Amino acid sequence: MEKRLWMICTTHMFIEIYLYIQIAIIPVLVSEFQLGFLEASLIATVPSLAALLMNIPSGYLADRFSTSHLLFASMVIEGVSALAVSQTNSFWALIIAVSSMKIASPIYHISGLSQISRLAKPEQMSRSTGLHNALGSLGSGMGLVSLTVFLATVGWRWTYLLWAFPILAWGIILLLSPQLRIKQARADRTEEKGSSKIKSSRIPLMLSPALIILLGVVAIREIGATGSSTFMTTYFVDSRSLSETTATLIFALGPFIGIVGSLSGGYFGERLGPKKALSWIILCCSISLLALSLVAHLYLLALLYLVYSLFSNALWSPMNTLVASVTPLADRGLGFSLYFFTEGLVAAVAPSVAAGVIELSSVWHIFPFSVAFFIISLAVLQFLPRFERKRREPL
Repeated sequence: MEKRLWMICTTHMFIEIYLYIQIAIIPVLVSEFQLGFLEASLIATVPSLAALLMNIPSGYLADRFSTSHLLFASMVIEGVSALAVSQTNSFWALIIAVSSMKIASPIYHISGLSQISRLAKPEQMSRSTGLHNALGSLGSGMGLVSLTVFLATVGWRWTYLLWAFPILAWGIILLLSPQLRIKQARADRTEEKGSSKIKSSRIPLMLSPALIILLGVVAIREIGATGSSTFMTTYFVDSRSLSETTATLIFALGPFIGIVGSLSGGYFGERLGPKKALSWIILCCSISLLALSLVAHLYLLALLYLVYSLFSNALWSPMNTLVASVTPLADRGLGFSLYFFTEGLVAAVAPSVAAGVIELSSVWHIFPFSVAFFIISLAVLQFLPRFERKRREPL
């Protein structure tokens, strides 16, 4: 793999450092700030709304500005926001700082994935996104492991402080790198003939039936995935009587097994085709999550959570490949922004919906709630036209 792809994937590792930390510390925040479940869910909901508002502008920027500048901006926003989080002493200040941090995610993801879809050969798209997601899992795993250490010693805020400095340093490296100084839209459009005619046809292409179905799958699946992940550590602490440190440690193992899952997702997406691979992965997510809710022994609980994490991370490679396959090359950034906008919209609402389910019943009921949405998304996925490599635009 060429150096540019490695640099983008390494940036993904840094951007995901804090991905799960704010939901992993929900039990801690409930205790520290004397919160209810609905109030605690705001730590997931409000930052997701901030990321949501940034998705469409990020697609516009990704098609018009240099990749190095956008990746640098994402690192600076994340690093400075992390420093702010480390100094917060109130719940609302924490929400504001984490929301600021979340803005970095769409800036990175839309630009980075758009560039990967252009650099990778069509037959290697699943493999490339698999590596990209594996390094993201490595980053979120490192963040959670460091959180576990600091929870047991000096406090969770030190996790944000620790990683802020290497993130800012990597941003400077990206800015100075000549390999990523690519203006995507200009490079793409110079290869196209009759650009004005193509431009007029992009709108119906972006709103094709295949894209609409795929966005429906993304939205429905995200309700189940976000609902269960947001309150996973809360379930471990409240329903299974684990300590906050033990619950966070089990939760931290998920992203590490997710490295294997991401690479496996890329492999099976390449071998089976992205639609078939995604169907099997969603089915396995449903089975493993349901089984997780039925066991009580610590070791079985940890094992089944790792199995679920394996499959939940494996789905991103075929999902990203499908997004790339149903969007035109010149507007790939806009295609990914629509994808992340849909995902972000649901991720902003789902924690509060899940919290409402918990308030009306118990934490355990979040599992059948999530599995039901997984199964519905699997059914909708079957209406997606079969993926064919020949229909993809040449890179």
